[in-house]
Amino acid sequence: MDSRWDGDTLRFSRSGVKGSIAVAANEVTVHAELGLMLSPLKGMVEDEIRRKLAEHLA
Repeated sequence: MDSRWDGDTLRFSRSGVKGSIAVAANEVTVHAELGLMLSPLKGMVEDEIRRKLAEHLA
């Protein structure tokens, strides 16, 4: 996975997905664009992101 910080935003990419994680004082915003092969798994990916955020930020 390739990643780089741009201020308070982590930009990432790897085969099949690219996106960003923006961190603010009271919120974290995740944006991910899934490639063709991962698109059918969109719901599962969203659920796992929510679960991990709740686990680490609760």
